[in-house]
Amino acid sequence: MENEALLEKFQTLTEEKNYRELSVYLDDQLITDIAELIHDDPDEADKIINNLSITRAAAAFRILDFPLQEDVIRILSPAKIAELMNELPADDRTSFLEELPSEAVKELIKLLDPEERRITLSLLGYKENSVGRIMTPDYIAVREEWTVKEVLDYIREHGKDSETIDVIYVIDEKGHLMDDFRIREFLLVSTDTVVHTLMDDRFVSLHANDDQEEAIQVFRMENRVALPVVDDQSILLGIVTIDDMLWIANEEHTEDIQKIGGTEALDEPYLDMPLLKLVKKRVGWLAILFIGEMLTATAMAFFEDEIAKAVVLALFVPLIISSGGNSGSQAATLIIQAMALGEITVADWWRVMRRELLSGMLLGSVLGAIGFIRIMLWSYFFHSYHGHGMLIGATVGFSLIGVVLWGTLSGSMLPLLLKKCGADPATSSAPFVATLVDVTGLLIYFTVAYTLMKGILL
Repeated sequence: MENEALLEKFQTLTEEKNYRELSVYLDDQLITDIAELIHDDPDEADKIINNLSITRAAAAFRILDFPLQEDVIRILSPAKIAELMNELPADDRTSFLEELPSEAVKELIKLLDPEERRITLSLLGYKENSVGRIMTPDYIAVREEWTVKEVLDYIREHGKDSETIDVIYVIDEKGHLMDDFRIREFLLVSTDTVVHTLMDDRFVSLHANDDQEEAIQVFRMENRVALPVVDDQSILLGIVTIDDMLWIANEEHTEDIQKIGGTEALDEPYLDMPLLKLVKKRVGWLAILFIGEMLTATAMAFFEDEIAKAVVLALFVPLIISSGGNSGSQAATLIIQAMALGEITVADWWRVMRRELLSGMLLGSVLGAIGFIRIMLWSYFFHSYHGHGMLIGATVGFSLIGVVLWGTLSGSMLPLLLKKCGADPATSSAPFVATLVDVTGLLIYFTVAYTLMKGILL
């Protein structure tokens, strides 16, 4: 209701061309409401941006989805684009530019002030998905020989230009990072205290070339609102803040979920992506998995004679392959999530395998027991299976133990194997495991059936 009222008020003031009142009204709204207004009425985005103070316009622009940011830039005047680009924090500006075609980037960079252009080109020089791409050079750095009073005076003078003043960094005359302090550590001591007397040289930093996913783990373990970024010589280059990490973590989580489901990561919101592009993202792995599933028909053809002699075996094929696929997908999802959270690494593969061996045996035994009991009940009450209920029940029960065990092992080891090979563990793990277990599950099922039924039904 609030968004509808905001949109109605905006449209009324726009129609009346009462831009002075419109500017005051928009500047009084929450940034998230402004972003929602742009989303609801993108054709009027230029009027919204032009009637906001540039600080609030930049704050609203930076939280828009990329496709909407692109639409906004297209309809703004070159002068307003220059003003907006220069106002954006360096890390947000870099994140926006790296999504654009190279020609568009060149044109937008020309609009930047010399200092902002230098900073942007520097950040764009780092490899994609590195910490260097998302760091900001706006931070507070002080010297070890300063007193706390000098530090606080410096913060009052320069703090408004910093991304955050929650953390203060100590550097030497060459710019090497020496320590970091939370602001409260300065507020709780005497103002004549010298900085170096507070230093303990215990600090955590990121390297500019570190992967963004690794940085997420560091933030999670260290419980920080910001972390410094250094180069090979430990010179402080910038900082990365928790809001950037939360944004990256959300993108990584979304990407992993899409990959687990057997599709390429979508680089646009689902409803904004062109249909053909969406199909292209999905068809690759779908075709590969379909070809893999065709091996199921090959496996069944190999056991055609056995099926012909004991048609009842075909009744339980869906039960067997779905149980194996489900257990494999379940294990793959658990392992991928544990790896994403830093709970396990490739080095833990043997511990994982031991746990999954026991888990697979227990899970398979539970499902096998349920399958056996079901078959025995049907045999007793409905006289099914021509008097061979015990034999068929044992076949299904033992097959389920083998298939579920194999599924859990495959599902847990495949993500670790992909990680070891340098690939993304999330890449189609769940559907790939399901396809793999479908084929091998049939081999296990008919091998058990042939072993138990030879000379009786086969």
